[in-house]
Amino acid sequence: MPAMPHMCDVTCLGPLTFHSRAGDRIQLSEGDRRAERIGDTFRDGLVFSSRPVRVNERIRVCVQKHACKWKGALRVGFTNLSPSARTLPLPPMAIPNLTSVHGHWAAVVPEAFSPVGSELQFWVSNSGKLFWEGHNTGCHKLLSGVDLSKPLWAVIDLYGQTCSIFLLGSEKKDWVFTRRSCPAPAPLIEPPPSFNPDFLSPCENREDVVSSPNREIPAGSSCVACMVKEPTVTLRCGHRCLCSPCTLKVRQHIGSCPLCRQQI
Repeated sequence: MPAMPHMCDVTCLGPLTFHSRAGDRIQLSEGDRRAERIGDTFRDGLVFSSRPVRVNERIRVCVQKHACKWKGALRVGFTNLSPSARTLPLPPMAIPNLTSVHGHWAAVVPEAFSPVGSELQFWVSNSGKLFWEGHNTGCHKLLSGVDLSKPLWAVIDLYGQTCSIFLLGSEKKDWVFTRRSCPAPAPLIEPPPSFNPDFLSPCENREDVVSSPNREIPAGSSCVACMVKEPTVTLRCGHRCLCSPCTLKVRQHIGSCPLCRQQI
């Protein structure tokens, strides 16, 4: 099936939900953004992101329910293996079932930092290190050695006490603005098998620019880069979508129009 183009603006990372292929005990709801482990068990709670994620794209989740009878809590990580390519049933646990297989990386979020109502985020850095951060907890390195040469899907294991989470979306800080994911369109179309995000630094990552050749910036709109100043520069392609300071930065670091990717 051909990919459905998704165009919000240059600050949008695209739709992000949980993939429909999940653990045996997982029930998805709220547009596949809420995952709940059902039944009297501490395992079979694997979920994956619906699409590959980018380096430094922070996956944000909120813990909604606990089952205090169990020990342990959330596990988070990444994998090079697409959820669509996995056979069912999925392994019962991220650790050790997934992590013992090449192309999987996951680590434990301590129980003390994942109570009901807590929000946390995790991401992989440019150097292949897995980090997580919670509210007022600071940034913690969990592991290193994540392979950035292939697409990466986020992995979350609703393990032990953690039995329900809500996906708040994701965000990625670039050199001009912070980009965020958006709610999924209906129907959600998975990326084609050939989809492979660039794993370059923000200043070099041309994939981070949304292509939208037919979209014009209406009068009174803001610069699509800083979202503050009025667009005053008409580019070679005819689009007037950048203010003067951002035009210099875009020419230096990207070299193409944010809307149509034509060289400027």
